[in-house]
Amino acid sequence: MKRALVSLLVLMLLLPFASLATAECPSEGHTVVLKAPAVSRTADGELVGVATDFVITVAPGTGHVYVETWPLAEVDMQASARLAAQIAGKVLGVDMSKYDVFIQIKADSPIIGGPSAGGTMTVGIIAALEGWKVNPKVMMTGMINPDGTIGPVGGILEKASAAHEVGAELFLIPEGQRIQYVQETQKKEIGGIVEINTQTKRVDVVDYAKERWGLKVVEVKDIYDAVYYFTGHKIPRPKVPAYTRIDTGFLKNDALSDYDNTTAYYRSTLEKLKKSDVNYATYTTLMEAMNEAEAILNESKKSLDGGMYYTTLSKDFKARIIIRHVDWYISVKTEGDVQKILKTVGFQINASEERVSNVTIRGTTMLQAIAAAEERVEEAKGLLDDAWKYYYNGNYWDAIGQAAYAYERAKTAVFWADLGERFAGGEVISRDVVKTTARDYLDESSLIVTYIESMYGNVAGDLSQSIQEAEGYYDDGKYSAALFTAMEARVRAQVFLDTLGIDNQTVLREKLTGMKEGAKVAIATAQEGGIIPVLAMAYYEFAESYEQSADENGSMEDLQTAMIFYQYARETANLFLSEPTREPGPNTTATDVPPIVIPTPSTSSTRAMENATATPGGNAGGVSVSTAVILTALGAFILGAAVGKKL
Repeated sequence: MKRALVSLLVLMLLLPFASLATAECPSEGHTVVLKAPAVSRTADGELVGVATDFVITVAPGTGHVYVETWPLAEVDMQASARLAAQIAGKVLGVDMSKYDVFIQIKADSPIIGGPSAGGTMTVGIIAALEGWKVNPKVMMTGMINPDGTIGPVGGILEKASAAHEVGAELFLIPEGQRIQYVQETQKKEIGGIVEINTQTKRVDVVDYAKERWGLKVVEVKDIYDAVYYFTGHKIPRPKVPAYTRIDTGFLKNDALSDYDNTTAYYRSTLEKLKKSDVNYATYTTLMEAMNEAEAILNESKKSLDGGMYYTTLSKDFKARIIIRHVDWYISVKTEGDVQKILKTVGFQINASEERVSNVTIRGTTMLQAIAAAEERVEEAKGLLDDAWKYYYNGNYWDAIGQAAYAYERAKTAVFWADLGERFAGGEVISRDVVKTTARDYLDESSLIVTYIESMYGNVAGDLSQSIQEAEGYYDDGKYSAALFTAMEARVRAQVFLDTLGIDNQTVLREKLTGMKEGAKVAIATAQEGGIIPVLAMAYYEFAESYEQSADENGSMEDLQTAMIFYQYARETANLFLSEPTREPGPNTTATDVPPIVIPTPSTSSTRAMENATATPGGNAGGVSVSTAVILTALGAFILGAAVGKKL
């Protein structure tokens, strides 16, 4: 076996520019060679497209993934390669712990790297496992997501240029990224004064590539589409249940009780405020806070009447934070009173942690709920730490506010633990299961965030901070907190890439519809597997509430929040789901190089194009919007995206 592995490594070193091939000896594995476009940075900082060679070998082994990149990439590709191997095994139903994957990446100049070749690597691994040939005239860009969909990337125009330069005839891009935005800078000299104007223009990649290079560009939804275009083989997709029931009725009694209790708390605190001896300025400030809480409770009642029970609970939660802040602030007379409040919160967090830690996890549904509970305990701890910092700085108002938030957050951890026990069933599951999943999410999330920073600068500041927090949780053995923190960073990063530069609500709604459908399919798949994805269904409903709000008020912020929660729903529905395994197909099934087949554009793509080109103010070159507007849109997704407080 060692001799076989040595032979494979030597083979990889000898084949950086080999033509399409498969290994001669099936017992030693198969090798395929693909080209993929990447982005490189010139000396003056300009991004340009370059072609890279991927030599991918799969051989019997013990589940390792080896990656060699030359020259070194700015962003490591190991995490993306490992995820590609996992998805390849999942798609084929193959146990990848029985195979080793060797990937050699060769480029003529240093590339940024990152996750954008994840889809290509997945195709290569699948082809090597099955012994299929790939068409050298096909190239693709797109990350691979845990559910097998092809995720959004940047630099698509530059990559299309690189694909053309090396003779590609078909270029595959992620679904929904046909429309790109580029900045054009124009200089005018008027009376010795140089005026520089920068405009952002919309570009249809399909039309542009065809007109300029004769290159066919096709959007692909998932790895199943991609494999077909590369190999001519159709891998059967998992059947999507014809009926999906997304109903949070299991939370109805909780929502009814919670709304009544929160409303009663509001009334008693309001009465307490009116009878208090606070001065006019303080009274006015606290009354404004109570008015805000009342408005949120009115929204909660509307959600309750509409059967949106998780949304009701989340709005009650948000209102209670405000009410408790006011309640506790009225009660404070001395510095010692503030300290007592913070210590009380600490006791509640400890009690919540003990409650969550002592449950025995039975079944995947309960595992998802308990993981959510553990994450909320850690969030409460962080909020209390912030409260103590405010306290020691003499800022008692914010100290009490953060303490109120921490207290209510710790209470929600108990709620999720109780909910998990309601759905307990099946074999006992160790918490160590979360550790492996958390590590995978951390690595992939970090990869995507670093990729964004390499491509677009420091627009992802708070995402980087989220990754650091997740790493801290992981190092402390808080794997559930690490998992969910990394997941949230990953989702927000993907939404950023998927909506890059788009300021048109019609186009954004097309993308939201796709995210909603993806969440629905993920939930249906989990349900068919005997799982009740309570967390995913709750997030799906919460996303719907923000979608409805966006419909009513035209808020871009609500639309963005809906997108994020639909993505949360999709990701959480897939957590901890196991897949059946099989041996790869016969190694003798390699076929001739498949012809390129160009399908008719999908209805969704056509509709998206119609909506995109119908934007008021359009012209032949695309609608121009100011750089300030674009940067504001980017910041809204990454730095200023206000994700509603979820229960």
